[in-house]
Amino acid sequence: MTFKLRTMRDQDGPEVLAIYGEGIAGGNATYDRNVPSWESWDTKFLQCCRLVAEDENQKVLGWAAIQSVSKRECFSGVAEVSIYLSFAAHGFGIGRALLSELIKASEENGYWTLQSGIFPENEASLAIHFKLGFREVGRREKFGQMNGVWRDVVILERRSTIVG
Repeated sequence: MTFKLRTMRDQDGPEVLAIYGEGIAGGNATYDRNVPSWESWDTKFLQCCRLVAEDENQKVLGWAAIQSVSKRECFSGVAEVSIYLSFAAHGFGIGRALLSELIKASEENGYWTLQSGIFPENEASLAIHFKLGFREVGRREKFGQMNGVWRDVVILERRSTIVG
């Protein structure tokens, strides 16, 4: 599959949210049960590090963004990663490309630590994170319920070697 990465634009919102909806339906991407409005999504994620992967027809195949983990100044360089791919885009290296570019963009914007919480069943996402320098720092057991089932979350982080 041919794809290219670019900065996300507001007009990508419907496709970004549709892909998020696929992640919800898949059951191994998020605890969320409903797709938020674009306004809510846009408020949650930082403006500086938003990427999409698109095919040759400019269809969005996946997206990556970061959000602040705290409003405290001492944590201003720490952000949480989100990466979502459409089901049709799995297995083509798009997730790795998005995460790699997101790391670069975050460092260019002064972020020294990226963290991610991933369901242990999401082996592909864990593998990509590990390949790009994330390490496991813990596991939150029975962290939340999803459809009446307690789910664990693996906590990963990546410390920049060039920022901080």
